[in-house]
Amino acid sequence: MADPDDALPDARGASTAARPALRLLARTFHAFRYRDFRIMWLGAFTSTTGTWMQMVAESWLVLSMTGSAFYLGLTGFLGEMPMILFSLLGGVVADRVERRKMLLGSQYVQMTCAFILTFLVYFGLVRIPHLLILVFIVGTARSFGGPAYQALIPNLVEREALANAIALNSIQFNLARVLGPLLAGATFAAFGATLCFAFNGISFLAVIVSLYLIHSSFRPVPTTDSVWSGMRKGFSFVKSKGALWQLSVLGFITAFCGIPLVTLLPVFAKDIFHTGAAGYSKMMAVSGAGAVTGALLYAAFAGLARRGYLTLRVQLIFASFLVMFALSRNLILSYLILFCAGVCLMVLFASITSLVQLATTEEMRGRVMSIFMLAFRGGMPIGNLVAGFLASQFSPALTLMLLGGVLTVSALAFLFFGSGVKEL
Repeated sequence: MADPDDALPDARGASTAARPALRLLARTFHAFRYRDFRIMWLGAFTSTTGTWMQMVAESWLVLSMTGSAFYLGLTGFLGEMPMILFSLLGGVVADRVERRKMLLGSQYVQMTCAFILTFLVYFGLVRIPHLLILVFIVGTARSFGGPAYQALIPNLVEREALANAIALNSIQFNLARVLGPLLAGATFAAFGATLCFAFNGISFLAVIVSLYLIHSSFRPVPTTDSVWSGMRKGFSFVKSKGALWQLSVLGFITAFCGIPLVTLLPVFAKDIFHTGAAGYSKMMAVSGAGAVTGALLYAAFAGLARRGYLTLRVQLIFASFLVMFALSRNLILSYLILFCAGVCLMVLFASITSLVQLATTEEMRGRVMSIFMLAFRGGMPIGNLVAGFLASQFSPALTLMLLGGVLTVSALAFLFFGSGVKEL
């Protein structure tokens, strides 16, 4: 692991008035002092921007081709379902091979799929089955790359910078969430979906180059255990740590109830606010801006005590924003609510993830993160499928209100009846 360098300003030598601001800046971006983390962050940001461009264009293309909220939910379901099927296997592999190489394989598969979709759309050959199959293949690649990436981050920084690194990683993801939809909206309106998919394919080169430049300190320990035995040991470890098990359950509930807000935004833009693709991209950008703000807040104050208790309080606040967005019919007010919901959702994601990372050991990290991702990312496709069905049968507003109710009940249950999470 590389030692921290002097990439960030030091408060020493600064004026008395400037020192508090510089200390806050240094604390907020502390993990950027590590060269390998900076390189990986920049590569991931470029690639994630392309991914968000494709996701926005893909969602609008599906809605344009089918006019169905159910197909939107099905697309989200197939994209995340491989996390349920393959993430445990991905976690075992991530503890047995060099994580950098595992990530490279995942990126090459996703890049190939992006270029295939570009070809199909450009020549007018694309059909819904093509989209669904490619979405599933990309999800499968991510089910192996995800545990490897999550397990790689602690190898790029020291333990004391880990919570900050997780928050900064959330920032790159959500900066891309702001930039990607804005670029997608403008590109889709001017040139159609083809260029969005092409840019995504090209953007994978950035993270591929980054992976060749960094130096991971992880060296897998040789083992004669079978894959199945490795999975069982991972589950045994998580179950032996009550807080880890509860965090996984909390991650599932948060993803199940929170992600459908983003998935259903095209329906709100098209059928409720009548703003079209441009309005949808603005909603995505506002939500992403809120998430960036939330990640910055978490990065600056990641060292606060009782983070588990604070996480549950934030979940209650997020639930209220879900209900408010469902009831709002004023576009400006809805943008404001989306921003606040984005802040809360990102604080939840970053806090839960960092608590899991800090509670595990290096030799079990791949398996623990795969179990957490199985719960966390597994909640996304199930939530998307349920939300898509409910929205098509009743209304998207009622769907979000129901999900907000589930979040409220679960947060109160952890606060009053659970001891593991709230005491972290």
